[in-house]
Amino acid sequence: MRLVSDEPGLPGGGGEQRELLARLRAAVEAKDTEVRVLRAELSSAAERERRLELRLAELERRLGMDSSNSGTPSSKEPIGARERRKAERKNRDASERERRKDRKRGGQPGHPGAGLSRDPDPNEREAANPPAECSGCGSSLAGAEAAGSKWAQVWDVRISRWVTEWLLPSLLCPCCGKLTTADPPPGAHPGTISYGAGINGAAVLLSGYGNVPSERAARLIGMLLGIGVSPGFADRASARLDEKLQAAGFDYAMQAALAGEPVLGADETPVNVLARGTGEPEQGAPHVLIVRPPGGKLTWLRAMSSRRAAAITAILSFFTGILITDGYSAYQQMLGDLAGIQQCAAHYPENPLMPGCLEFALAG
Repeated sequence: MRLVSDEPGLPGGGGEQRELLARLRAAVEAKDTEVRVLRAELSSAAERERRLELRLAELERRLGMDSSNSGTPSSKEPIGARERRKAERKNRDASERERRKDRKRGGQPGHPGAGLSRDPDPNEREAANPPAECSGCGSSLAGAEAAGSKWAQVWDVRISRWVTEWLLPSLLCPCCGKLTTADPPPGAHPGTISYGAGINGAAVLLSGYGNVPSERAARLIGMLLGIGVSPGFADRASARLDEKLQAAGFDYAMQAALAGEPVLGADETPVNVLARGTGEPEQGAPHVLIVRPPGGKLTWLRAMSSRRAAAITAILSFFTGILITDGYSAYQQMLGDLAGIQQCAAHYPENPLMPGCLEFALAG
């Protein structure tokens, strides 16, 4: 039996209906494809917008950076940053001046303070002359009745040259007749004059810790301690200390102490090295690797002839914890031996793949 549609305007045969359904399915599939394409384009546009917002926020943050909130030296700041910082300082100073009108000078109640405490056992005691006139009316206080006393302490140092001469006895061997003399204390030599631990310590602190040039360090020792030393002595102070530390196994002790830390930070910095004798800069790219845990209770400095990855990984091969570094690729080669590498917060703006967050890459 042939079905014929009763609705006017509709195909009456089965073939025509199948053809109509096929056209409808094709139209629906075309629309579905178009919707998928539009959704993909919308998602891509949303992602581009998100990235642009992050980049805009990062650019705004960088435009707001100055010497007070970054490592940018004040000489390289934009003019706008300088003016903004001056305005902020002016407003801050004004607010502090206004606040001080309502409070006493000095530390406020509850502030722990950092002043000196009275020494109950001073090295010496002195008595001041009694006052001659009344501080109120100016009358003479001659023959006035004593009414107690107050105290004042002065803390100071007394520096004087201290010379110790060691007697080194010699004994004659009854068997071979050889003369044997006693050894002097460390740092001293028979028949010569040597500087002691105090002078050597001052030279190390000035030249090594204070970065004071050798000639100026020698002058400062003479002015402060009253003992003249040569610039060569001050220049060799750190080398003498290094020789003693190496002989005592200092590097191995530092490795053992740092290896027990769960987190270490490492960074390398170039240094200028002058050739001995000529004073000319050494060839190559000498660096110093600084290794320390957060908090800085230990700081280990290791010299390197270059910044090559092999030199860095060799020094840090003892460590297996979490390492905080910049983005230098040499440290990434250690991922297989470390618990992880964390990007230093001071360097993360340099990496465009890490907007507003820290990268923490787990090993393995």
